[in-house]
Amino acid sequence: MNFPDNLKYSKDHEWIRVEGDTATVGITEFAQSELGDIVFVDINTIGQTVGQFEVFGSVEAVKTVSDLFLPVSGEILSFNSDLNNNPENVNNDPYEKGWIVKIKMTNQEADFNKLMDASAYKTLIGK
Repeated sequence: MNFPDNLKYSKDHEWIRVEGDTATVGITEFAQSELGDIVFVDINTIGQTVGQFEVFGSVEAVKTVSDLFLPVSGEILSFNSDLNNNPENVNNDPYEKGWIVKIKMTNQEADFNKLMDASAYKTLIGK
């Protein structure tokens, strides 16, 4: 499994990549493999400010629906609309084409202290 070193990870299996004062968020390769084939991504929080580790949407797989938790506090700026027609991108390319939302972070410094680097995340999932 791939866990890029330039990302931070949450205990809920989301990743975050910082790009200036915004960030991109998705689910990890481990999470998508546990869920199975993703068939729908539901984000109904665009324009809203969501707290760290609060639900910002959900992903639906063939056999389950799972909540998505925001790894840092922020305003949901945009949704990866390509996932409307190609939700399988979350499975096939979770760190690039399968990103889920872009956010404007509201408490980056404090929130980042509660996240893991790739090594700590691998330990969490037993890899």
